[in-house]
Amino acid sequence: MAPTSLQSTYKLVSGYEIPVVGFGVYQTPPDVTEQVTRKAIEIGYRHVDSAKYYENELESAAAILNSGIDRSKLFYTSKVPTSCMGYEKAKKAIEESIAAAKGLGYIDLMLIHAPYGGKEDRLGAWRALVEAQKAGHIRSLGVSNYGIKQLEELEEYIKNGGGGQITVGQYEIHPWCPRNDIAAWLQKRNIVVEAYSPLVQATRMKEPVLQELAKKHGKTEAQILIRWSLQKGYVPLPKSVTESRILENTQVFDVSLSDEDMASLNFNTHEPVCWDPARDCKI
Repeated sequence: MAPTSLQSTYKLVSGYEIPVVGFGVYQTPPDVTEQVTRKAIEIGYRHVDSAKYYENELESAAAILNSGIDRSKLFYTSKVPTSCMGYEKAKKAIEESIAAAKGLGYIDLMLIHAPYGGKEDRLGAWRALVEAQKAGHIRSLGVSNYGIKQLEELEEYIKNGGGGQITVGQYEIHPWCPRNDIAAWLQKRNIVVEAYSPLVQATRMKEPVLQELAKKHGKTEAQILIRWSLQKGYVPLPKSVTESRILENTQVFDVSLSDEDMASLNFNTHEPVCWDPARDCKI
């Protein structure tokens, strides 16, 4: 069943709750990040998705701190960058992310941003995350852009005593890049699937099928795409610095796509608009 409001949550395997829509801040300039993120929280978002690579962790955390909303009701994510794979580098990067978010008390979710670096470095980065989690700095752990090969590698490491749990897998996912195999692998294990670039960076808004659905339901093309993601059981991470669109992206809980509607967005294609480590990483 699709979630019913912006404040709806999914239960992570770690036991914590994650809001069903996140506010993405990728490529949001640091000098406007706090302002637009505070506006998003004011509108109703309770989930902010940042990363060390984005260079706006401090501003994202400040928006949460200055929002006037109780910290326990807000969810904050960051990520270990690809330049910091391996135990020692990841440990330092995690410490820096924790420092940037120190006023928050903890980071709700921290992901490995991509599986580059090889097996030893991937598992080393995971070990650093597990240590930070045990120290109380991070609540839940996950990965981003991992292919099934890397997911199975990490799953085996955890089963053999490596510690931690994969609670979230974050990927570019939309009708033109559905990643059904990876999503099925994750959902079989009750791992929450997050979808970044759910609006395809506005490159598909003139697709006839999308325009037809928007007209049928009295919604924008962006709203249809977010609704598609929600009905798949994913956590979409739309981003915008425009207040009207930040609001528009939340107005998706009063519409339901039929099975026929969903099927019309089922394309036999793999056309990402971002990088694609899940396929490109071969080691």
